[in-house]
Amino acid sequence: MGLTKTAQYTDRQVELAKMIKVLGHPARIAIIESIIQSKTCICGDLVTEIGLAQSTISQHLKELKSVGLIQGTIEGTSMCYCINPEKWNMLNNELTLLFKSANCESDCC
Repeated sequence: MGLTKTAQYTDRQVELAKMIKVLGHPARIAIIESIIQSKTCICGDLVTEIGLAQSTISQHLKELKSVGLIQGTIEGTSMCYCINPEKWNMLNNELTLLFKSANCESDCC
């Protein structure tokens, strides 16, 4: 298997692909939904809410944080996570532009 040639793509395309790839797991979608619904930072509630082991939740949080979709702060002995509004809005805008650019009403095939 060869190396991925990311040099031929724009930085925007590469960043967008990384974010979409990270969102490609149902547990991560559940985590994002939980954080959004809480409308505040979430510290330890995810294990009971999502129903996965702490280590599994931590790994998913790490992946979401690695692309900047969530941000975390240390409060006492725990990490608290919330949506990163800058990255979230960028993802929303980019996907909206992408979806709106398709003319799905034409008979192209």
